[in-house]
Amino acid sequence: MGNYDALVVVSFGGPEKPDDVMPFLENVVRGRGIPRERLLEVEAHYQRFGGASPINQQCRDLIAAVEPTVDLPVYWGNRNWHPYLEDTLRRMASDGVRRAAAFVTSAYSSYSACRQYRDDIALARAAVEGAPEVVKLRHYFDHPGFVAAMADHTRQALDRLPAGLRDSARLVFTAHSIPISMATTAGPGGGAYEAQLRRAAALVTAEVGGGDGGREWDLVWQSRSGAPHIPWLEPDVCDHLLEVDAPAVVLVPIGFVSDHMEVVYDLDVEAAETARKIGLPLVRASTAGTHPRFVSMVGELLAEPEPVACAATCCPAPPRRRP
Repeated sequence: MGNYDALVVVSFGGPEKPDDVMPFLENVVRGRGIPRERLLEVEAHYQRFGGASPINQQCRDLIAAVEPTVDLPVYWGNRNWHPYLEDTLRRMASDGVRRAAAFVTSAYSSYSACRQYRDDIALARAAVEGAPEVVKLRHYFDHPGFVAAMADHTRQALDRLPAGLRDSARLVFTAHSIPISMATTAGPGGGAYEAQLRRAAALVTAEVGGGDGGREWDLVWQSRSGAPHIPWLEPDVCDHLLEVDAPAVVLVPIGFVSDHMEVVYDLDVEAAETARKIGLPLVRASTAGTHPRFVSMVGELLAEPEPVACAATCCPAPPRRRP
């Protein structure tokens, strides 16, 4: 496929046992000045689920599904936990890989969703003698495979509602909130993160159909983790649920490709509890995961012309501000 001799799946990483949780979180926030109290709070979220994030196993499942569909060896490296990307590139170099395509488990533009992964790849290559060239595949927020997978999972969620609520249920799409400074500079012309999410949500809604005169939908945010004095994208999903004018809601985590901890805790625990308290019927759609159309999309991306590299000024790191 293309001019590649391997595929590497690049992901965020996550802990897999209780003792992993705090070292993992410290990796994630290193240099960001996040208070220890906040880390302990988030650690408790992981420990509630046995100290393991689902994300690593979901990467394994995705790789197992993709491998039979591509005529390439498939590797896997993470940003924040084992297997680290640097170790993976070292193994790839040892295996004789010269040029690899990188499929990143993030579909959108922004510093944290794209540029930081590019920087991670560059740093890992610099640390490995004879490291292969790595070409990051394009953003796929509007790819028919991603859209079809999310639409199918949204229809399945609607089917879990009582029959009388399905046509009038509101779709509430969620994505990871980011600092407004980061959102403003996302993409070559700025604003790409939110614009791409809105495009993906509109495409999924159109494919789902239903409702009287067109299904209504919103885009809201979750998983804010920054200092309170820095403005982030709003509204938060739980705040939105308190205000939404709908007989039922389907939460659609359009900003994520796997059901990792921020999806499981922030939506299945916090948002679900908010809806229960106000008597709002609520179900959540699954992420793309290993849906067959999402899996086949990876091979389709590999077969496309090589993507044009981003400019070095695209999606710059957000400024660090003090209170």
